[in-house]
Amino acid sequence: MNPARLFQSSLAPDDLELLFQQVRGTSEKLGEPLSDADATVQSMPDASPSKWHLAHTTWFFEAMVLSPHLPEYEPFDERFSFLFNSYYETLGARQPRPRRGMVTRPALDEIYKYRKHVDAAVGRLLRSRPGPEVSELVELGCHHEQQHQELLLTDILHLFAQNPIRPAYRDPSPVAVETQAPTPLSFTAFDGGIVEIGHDGAGFAFDSEGPRHRVLIEPFRLADRLVTNAEWMEFIEDGGYRSSLLWLSEGWARVLAEDWSGPLYWELRDGQYWAMTLRGFQPVDPTAPVAHVSYFEADAFATWAGKRLPTETEWEAATRNLGPVGNFLDTGRLRPKPASSRTTGLQQTFGDVWEWTRSPFSPYPRFRAVEGAVGEYNGKFMSGQFVLRGGSCVTPPGHIRASYRNFFPPHTRWQFSGLRLAEDA
Repeated sequence: MNPARLFQSSLAPDDLELLFQQVRGTSEKLGEPLSDADATVQSMPDASPSKWHLAHTTWFFEAMVLSPHLPEYEPFDERFSFLFNSYYETLGARQPRPRRGMVTRPALDEIYKYRKHVDAAVGRLLRSRPGPEVSELVELGCHHEQQHQELLLTDILHLFAQNPIRPAYRDPSPVAVETQAPTPLSFTAFDGGIVEIGHDGAGFAFDSEGPRHRVLIEPFRLADRLVTNAEWMEFIEDGGYRSSLLWLSEGWARVLAEDWSGPLYWELRDGQYWAMTLRGFQPVDPTAPVAHVSYFEADAFATWAGKRLPTETEWEAATRNLGPVGNFLDTGRLRPKPASSRTTGLQQTFGDVWEWTRSPFSPYPRFRAVEGAVGEYNGKFMSGQFVLRGGSCVTPPGHIRASYRNFFPPHTRWQFSGLRLAEDA
């Protein structure tokens, strides 16, 4: 991947403008159920208020696209650069992340005015048919906003889970607990050898997905579906959260310090597990994939099951020809869906839950960050985090691909994160 370019865009100008309009419209639709109070409160330092997500994604277009490339552009409010910058050191000082919830003003309606101001300016710039540099920045901004659409939903779920009345973000009635029996766990074998990993350079990709390179892998087997809630209940009942021998040292310290006894949001009521969802407090579906578990929990479960987590190389090699089809945000389900009992081979590779891998988030061979502020996008986080693959039930469709590398610290649980088992052949 050329360090002077972000990626090789394949979108025609009209298609790029349509993508921009669709992404911006989706964010505002996600914000419709929220009151100003909903959108302002911050539930923990790792989460951000919905209002901040809506404003930060707008600031990204303002700072990265409009200010450098539209000479007549007038910023909506100069103070917003401080309020809504995230971590871009090269672009100046910013509100500390743990205190984003203190920004009670501007109100939510003012943020929507800010979005309209920036949208109009980006529209003018796109209709002027800008060069590749600007087009690539706009496309990057769209994918950046799609990341924040997912974060907006996971952060709202965490916030609503702290509310004693357990409000629903969306009407709970359209989604019922499934009653089908879980599909038996089986494994598909894959040959070892030298495989090419990473984005092939055609169309959009984040810089961390390249350069494409060769990797030697040993023969392995991958579970045909994700680990289910029923299987996680067996892990709990067998003392999984009480057996230190199953856990990495740092993970066991978290179990003790934070009193982990099950996935985040799970509660045992009258002998039945319930969990907070985006559709309110609902019974846990035993046949659906387990979600909201940390890397430490996923690794402990795999050890308990006599298996392991796949590497990200194994995952990509196994799924690159399957196509990114699955239970994404557009289905409206907003929670993981059980695997089909009528399908053989790998299922649920895309959508439902992000799948923890055992691979640390580190640079590929020959990786170099692009110059300037956008070079801070991924490269600065390549330490102390693990890779997740595949997307989730709140990932926007069209945003995911086999080479996509999500990453979080190993203790994080508030994302829709689950696991698929692997074993050596």
